[in-house]
Amino acid sequence: MRRESLRRQIGLVLQQSILFGATVRENIAYGNPKASLEEIVAAGRAANADEFIRELEHGYDSVIGERGATLSGGEQQRIAIARAVIRDAPILVLDEPMTGLDAESQAKVREALNRLMARRTCMVITHDLPSVADADLVVVLEDGRIVDRGTHADLLARRGRYRDLYELSQQPIAS
Repeated sequence: MRRESLRRQIGLVLQQSILFGATVRENIAYGNPKASLEEIVAAGRAANADEFIRELEHGYDSVIGERGATLSGGEQQRIAIARAVIRDAPILVLDEPMTGLDAESQAKVREALNRLMARRTCMVITHDLPSVADADLVVVLEDGRIVDRGTHADLLARRGRYRDLYELSQQPIAS
């Protein structure tokens, strides 16, 4: 397999979305430069981004600042998800897609990601263990080595690193 061919098979949604000082339309179309406006809007809808995009001064033709500086973190993530939707790649890599988002933004991003992940091979890189509860396989890495693997239920059933981390994540934060 050639590198270029492999890259066409992968969609990315990173912790820090890579957005350009260009229009919303151009940022989404980066996933598929030949996309029509109708396809771009459909991707915006699928990513739960269409509503806030239409509220921007020029809608899909609004210029966003470099790295999406004019958008909230949740809005930036939804633009990145729209880009992955329009790319329509069979493999999806999600790297900490919920980091730094408030509860409302997390809900909108999670809903959009659930739609995006359907019928795709997905690799989710996260410290948010409840977010991988539905994964077919969870691989626990520590110091660059695999220390545990299995389903969420299997890993919780046995005493291992995953269970320890999961139990820590469920403890309330002291005030």
